[in-house]
Amino acid sequence: MSRKAGKFFSYLFVACMAFLALFPIFALLLASFKPSTELLQYGLNLNLQPDKLTLNNYISIFTSSGNYLSWYKNSIIVLLIATPCSLLLSSMVGYALAVYQFRGKKVIFLLVILILIIPVEILLLPLYQLISSLSLMNSFGGLILPFLVSPLAVFFFRQYAAGLPSALLDAARIDGCMEYRIFFQIMMPVMLPAYGAMAVLLAMNNWNSFIWPLIVMQSNASFTLPVGIASLNSPYSTNYEIMLSGSALTVIPIVIIFFFFQKYFIAGLTSGSVKE
Repeated sequence: MSRKAGKFFSYLFVACMAFLALFPIFALLLASFKPSTELLQYGLNLNLQPDKLTLNNYISIFTSSGNYLSWYKNSIIVLLIATPCSLLLSSMVGYALAVYQFRGKKVIFLLVILILIIPVEILLLPLYQLISSLSLMNSFGGLILPFLVSPLAVFFFRQYAAGLPSALLDAARIDGCMEYRIFFQIMMPVMLPAYGAMAVLLAMNNWNSFIWPLIVMQSNASFTLPVGIASLNSPYSTNYEIMLSGSALTVIPIVIIFFFFQKYFIAGLTSGSVKE
């Protein structure tokens, strides 16, 4: 009886945590179907009456905002370029720090840790000066290049690769495999859980990035979704209903990515985070 009670309370606790995590998304979706008058009068209430719900907000986001599809396209481009490139480059750096012995290895790893500690806001001014000197302002190059290698991903892949069996490397080298072939054909398949976990985290970071796109992208048509939706808010009017509908549509790509990588996500976090 005690085991059944323990299992029941465990399931109840998980259900409560899931409810708390999903409730804001449900409230956002529900509010995105409500007219501005009800939002201003009642806020984010859970009124499900059909006469209180409308599709006009979603129609307005594509008509009145003008550049919403451009913002969505820009965010998709950043997501599809920055995430795979960051995964590849960060995993290569982390793998090299874990497997190879070379002079300055500990110093490089220490610098990675220090970059993790430093707030990103401190780096914005020198990064802005660098991108401006390279004439990359208001371009995808200026938006993507400074964060193409993620210190968090480097640290994570380093910890994960450090726990891989060295027998794989020794057997591959005895068979005459080159180092790049060992990495791409042997180690990358073994590191799939780590790739799955970091793919979700990096995709969320690239998709939700706000401060750096706000600094680099200078024209309305070149904004990404977070910056574009924020631009709908002005000192003279606040289009809550349009902002909510636009925000609801931004959830779709991240949900798709999570469900695609979910079988690797938990395995990658739990194994890669505890191995040295």
